[in-house]
Amino acid sequence: MKNSGKEIGLPLNLDIKKKLSIQSNASKGPPSPKLPFFIGVAGGTASGKTTVCNLINTQLHDQRIVLINQDSFYHSLSDKILQKVNDYNFDHPEAFDTELMLSTMEKLKHGQVVNIPNYDINSRKRVEPPRQVHPADIIVLEGILVLHDSRVRDLLNMKIFVDEDSDIRLARRIQRHTIERGRNIQNVLDQYCRFVKPSFEDFVLPTKKYADIIIPGGGDNDVAIDLIMQNIRTKLGQHDLCKIYPNIFIIFSTFQIKGMHTLIRDVGTTKHDFVFYSDRLIRLVVEHGLGHLPFTEKQVTTPTGSVYSGVVFCSRLCGVSIIRSGESMENALRACCKGIKIGKILIHGHGTNGRQLIYEKLPSDIASRHVLLLDPVLATGNSAIKAISLLLNKGVPESNIIFLNLIASPQGINAVFERFPAIKLVTSEIDATLNENSRVIPGLGEFGDRYFATDD
Repeated sequence: MKNSGKEIGLPLNLDIKKKLSIQSNASKGPPSPKLPFFIGVAGGTASGKTTVCNLINTQLHDQRIVLINQDSFYHSLSDKILQKVNDYNFDHPEAFDTELMLSTMEKLKHGQVVNIPNYDINSRKRVEPPRQVHPADIIVLEGILVLHDSRVRDLLNMKIFVDEDSDIRLARRIQRHTIERGRNIQNVLDQYCRFVKPSFEDFVLPTKKYADIIIPGGGDNDVAIDLIMQNIRTKLGQHDLCKIYPNIFIIFSTFQIKGMHTLIRDVGTTKHDFVFYSDRLIRLVVEHGLGHLPFTEKQVTTPTGSVYSGVVFCSRLCGVSIIRSGESMENALRACCKGIKIGKILIHGHGTNGRQLIYEKLPSDIASRHVLLLDPVLATGNSAIKAISLLLNKGVPESNIIFLNLIASPQGINAVFERFPAIKLVTSEIDATLNENSRVIPGLGEFGDRYFATDD
């Protein structure tokens, strides 16, 4: 079985809940509802989905968790259909009331109390009373087709696919339906061959490609479960940081982006490959950062004579790189913005904690420009704070600064945003923490040395 190749981080070394509470209490208006963290757990019948969900519930005991089963959203069967219930496919997407499930998840997202249908497996109908569910920190949605509908997938912060051998799944299904539900083994096999297996191949298995994490070996894979729990805690920390500081923007992670991160973080990657894949990631971060510039609407005429309604971005901008690592991001910025002015700032460690400004060369009219501040790694935030303070002293409005980096630590993010809450930060990943030497963990080492080949 293949796994997803997902990189697992360490738990965030931060009291996020305390910071959320402080920020909420400091607000003059009524506090906005805390957005829940949605986890979708999909996989074939008897693959171990419920085991995984129960482990999440048990191990994240310090969070308020709600478990919701997709089976609750089965359509009630009419008496006419019940007469031929053996011909009904319960593993088809149309067997579920996806619209109701979607609206229920949307309400939970916005802090509303919801009623989950109480589906009776014996009568094949919804019965009273429904299950009342209150909003929670984490909402886990489990079911064979949880990842099938794109609208549901878009609501999920983490998507898990539990992968298990088909023979093992069939054996578990036979045991469950014959012993626990008293069904005839021949009927179980007939239903499996007619509906369960074909539906798995047509509808369930294709959703595996949407998963952020794939668990090979089902819910009995203890090592994978432990690593996933670490990953969930890391993602929860990122999720909370984005709620604390709304000006954090993490570029959408894809397998391509994750693959490039895997390469540049690998200590064995060659200098050529490190530079090549770092440049690709930097280009993505720069493009994303440019998307946060102010714009005006504009209509143009296309070669076909048609009118296209588009936008024109702010043209008064410049880049500022923090020497030396920040210089690695200059080529990507020049490739995106022809003729852009780029200033430079050199900051050096001074004593145990401080930073000393050694050199600065900035455009004379920088106060009237939007500034893209370049530094691939945000660790403690000390250099960034010094650089941003200089820009403010030069007259640049705080809201005109967009800070671009490849990776950031939670501690660095907190340090920067506690001083400068109006800046924008664009990054490709938030790492787990800093070690005792103030290195980002898991990190990627000394970026400047690796990029400019001075690490020997």
